[in-house]
Amino acid sequence: MTQRKAVVLLSGGVDSATAAAIARWEGFEIYALSFRYGQRHELEIEAAKRVAAFLRAKDHLIIDFDLRAIGGSALTDEIAVPKGRSREEISHGIPVTYVPARNTIFLAFALALAEKIQAEDIFFGANVLDFSGYPDCRGEYIRAFEKMANLATKAGVEGKTKIKVHTPLIEMTKAEIIKKGMELGVDYSLTWSCYDPTEDGLACGLCDSCQLRLKGFKEARMKDPIRYVG
Repeated sequence: MTQRKAVVLLSGGVDSATAAAIARWEGFEIYALSFRYGQRHELEIEAAKRVAAFLRAKDHLIIDFDLRAIGGSALTDEIAVPKGRSREEISHGIPVTYVPARNTIFLAFALALAEKIQAEDIFFGANVLDFSGYPDCRGEYIRAFEKMANLATKAGVEGKTKIKVHTPLIEMTKAEIIKKGMELGVDYSLTWSCYDPTEDGLACGLCDSCQLRLKGFKEARMKDPIRYVG
């Protein structure tokens, strides 16, 4: 029997690594997809490469384009990355680390790759519980994109494939995500989350992403295996 194929968006972080592990556990052949889009550092790309290799992805495609030309985000523009925000601040509003339309762009590339390799499944590590500020991580957005995907492709119109966007983590806390990944054997030392690392590759520990990651490991009663400042 031919193994089912899945395109997996892989950023190199905890969520995408866990989503990829779930896809593999469910029996999919993984086609990992990452992006060098003008973000502040290369560390997440290196992490994505490590995770893809660890999970024995069939292929790992890294696509280059430059969202710095648009800017408007602390990840792609001359805007300071917020540090030391409270949990209440993190959980309200849309943060300046939001990259305009980024997930729509990523999913569009995933859709193109899925159609090319004749895959019906896309895995995306979207999550709405730990911080709900990103509008392109909500369930209603995912379903809308999925509907559009099946209207917008040759394969969909001809009835050859029906695209399904899987978001297995969407209503899980970070602690639950980490526990699930550990059950599936994910090595989180391979992952990366920090928005603003030091020049020698240490996580800052203070940006929203670091704080959410550290909180998740603490609540899961596990030690975060990556290195932090101090």
